[in-house]
Amino acid sequence: MGFFGFGSKRSEEKSSVNWFRLNTGEDLDQLIQKESFEKPVMLFKHSTRCSISSMALSRLENYWDIDEEALQPVYLDLIANRDISNKIAADLRVTHQSPQILIVKNGKCIYQASHNQIDVEDIKQNL
Repeated sequence: MGFFGFGSKRSEEKSSVNWFRLNTGEDLDQLIQKESFEKPVMLFKHSTRCSISSMALSRLENYWDIDEEALQPVYLDLIANRDISNKIAADLRVTHQSPQILIVKNGKCIYQASHNQIDVEDIKQNL
């Protein structure tokens, strides 16, 4: 059993998450207005200064077993890209939280979770 009671399913393996790194508002528009109509997009908003956010990221990466064809995982560094985080909140009409995941399908946020509620099994159930 790992730190704070969280075991590590893949502690010795590299993460199987193929993150798309979100760095521009134009990329966000493309993800919401085009990509999310082809397959769901999961935005993971991560604060690199927050231990809870780091724990949520680690849990996602350690337990990730979602096929790339089923979901596009997107990583946003909130510290470096606060303006994009604000755009996400405005465009999707969600309250900013960190860490936070948002699943976007057909241009709309269909699921959101934050902090310790971020869980791979919940993500799969909401695709």
